Amino acid sequence: MTNKPKVKVGLVAVSRDCFPESLSVNRRKNLVEAYTKKYDGEELYECPVCIVESEIHMVQALEDIKAAGCNALVVYLGNFGPEISETLLAKHFEGPKMFIAAAEESGSDLIQGRGDAYCGMLNASYNLKLRNIKAYIPEYPVGDAEDCADMIHDFLPIARAVIGLSSLKIISFGPRPLNFLACNAPIKQLYNLGVEIEENSELDLFEAFHKHDHDERIPAIVKEMEEELGAGNKKPEILSKLAQYELTLTDWIEEHRGYREYVAIAGKCWPAFQTQFGFVPCYVNSRLTARGIPVSCEVDIYGALSEFIGTLVSEDAVTLLDINNSVPKDLYKEDIQGKFDYTQKDTFMGFHCGNTASGKLVSCEMKYQMIMARSLPEEVTQGTLEGDIAPGEITFYRLQSTADNKLRAYIAQGEVLPVATRSFGSIGIFAIPEMGRFYRHVLIEKGFPHHGAVAFGHFGRELYEVFKYIGVPVEEIGYNQPAGVRYPTENPFESIR
Repeated sequence: MTNKPKVKVGLVAVSRDCFPESLSVNRRKNLVEAYTKKYDGEELYECPVCIVESEIHMVQALEDIKAAGCNALVVYLGNFGPEISETLLAKHFEGPKMFIAAAEESGSDLIQGRGDAYCGMLNASYNLKLRNIKAYIPEYPVGDAEDCADMIHDFLPIARAVIGLSSLKIISFGPRPLNFLACNAPIKQLYNLGVEIEENSELDLFEAFHKHDHDERIPAIVKEMEEELGAGNKKPEILSKLAQYELTLTDWIEEHRGYREYVAIAGKCWPAFQTQFGFVPCYVNSRLTARGIPVSCEVDIYGALSEFIGTLVSEDAVTLLDINNSVPKDLYKEDIQGKFDYTQKDTFMGFHCGNTASGKLVSCEMKYQMIMARSLPEEVTQGTLEGDIAPGEITFYRLQSTADNKLRAYIAQGEVLPVATRSFGSIGIFAIPEMGRFYRHVLIEKGFPHHGAVAFGHFGRELYEVFKYIGVPVEEIGYNQPAGVRYPTENPFESIR
């Protein structure tokens, strides 16, 4: 996939001057060996110039990892560590950073071989807060070489998302459609996150599209589309227009990315889009998203932002779906009850017209947009990619700015069931434990819009840490509470009716 940063982690070991420096030297060496053995090691750079004991050492280490091209930092407490120098290193390093600490190795070496990094981590965290420095600290940040190697590897998707956000531009086209105020949100939080936003008119896009009339690259894109669709190519007559639109977007990205490295798009798709362009853009959106360039529907800016975060965390295509409709009782009884351990309220259908990448569908067909065709000529609604979403683990999530400009998020892990939807669009039957309560006391109670991003796999842990790191208050990160754990707004008498 394109459109994502490559993480290079600078590993800097620190030492308090009244502890043996050799502890940090040897423990760093063992950590690097363990990481290289377990993972490929390409993304880990061991700072060789010094063990940081002082502010002068801090400056030397900082210059070294910058010169090596490191864009993420791991501060490793090989012993108790110097809380001033180590936190100054984090302060002056511009990328994401993590603090971890060495565990003691042996009960037979607890005199000269005792490093007390367990204690030093407390001082490090206290000093980080004194200096208002953001840093990722794992759930249990103390371990041996193998444990710490795993912690660094777990840090990579978090670091990738934070780096990507710092150099992201979201390009939007047009205001949200009428009655889609749910997708509207203040853009101030984008700037607070370091994200740039370029808002454009639909007329700008329409003009750019017609500048690509008869573009000589169109046949090659059409051929790609034909190969991707295979037997699902049910609307071959629309492919040249879709190819022209794809070229319009990809050229716009290159011409408008400016100084930013990464791009996501919040696109317009109705109500005037179909009648003026002569198609719907769903399939093109799916193709760009599969390449790592998320394209949200209905000018959902925070939907595009959420998709981009999920793409970086999962290093895979994501999608954006309506949390759409309940599963009918008869379908539940016939295909789910007794076969899967979910109640009917745990299930729902996630749907969008046809924006999900073909590789995430059981099978796909190019069709027309049925909802739009109820009030428009069918021929101008062609361009959706229909099919049931492939079964497997998923994470439903979203990052949102509230109307009063506060960051809020939710995360819920579950799965797409291997059950035919019997419906249309890019759609799947989703099952999330305790979804009914989550729907009421997080999605409804917290005022989230109907669009949710979907990552294909369980990435709740990583997304939670990303949201914390970028400044979402932990009390504003909703998740599906297990049975027996009450939401603050949940009626305590409901369960005894």
